[in-house]
Amino acid sequence: MTDSSGLEGAYGTTLSRIKRQGREGSRLGIAALMWISHSELPLKVNELRHALGVEIGATDLDVDNVPSIRTLLACCKGLVAVDKEASTVRLIHFTLQEYPQAHPEPLDRPHSTMAEICLSYLNSR
Repeated sequence: MTDSSGLEGAYGTTLSRIKRQGREGSRLGIAALMWISHSELPLKVNELRHALGVEIGATDLDVDNVPSIRTLLACCKGLVAVDKEASTVRLIHFTLQEYPQAHPEPLDRPHSTMAEICLSYLNSR
């Protein structure tokens, strides 16, 4: 990992802040980082919002579960930004992309979780 200026320590500290913010905030923050860091293509804002609103196994998408982008950004504690021109979400720095690979513990089984969420979403349509 590129560790200029102690970025790894800063990411670890911020991830700890995400985990301490309460159950729902922590879930949203960790899930957003999982989606953004493991997606093959940049995610549109609404794609991420809907992915985070899906309940695994649910047969209907409850729109009340879809977080606002403002809530989502607050839960990520500055690690995620919106590219307004492209309407996509991204990590604040390219080195953050490498952090989950070196520290996989907060993102348990990301690809399996993402697949389950996608299947639940498709089932709800």
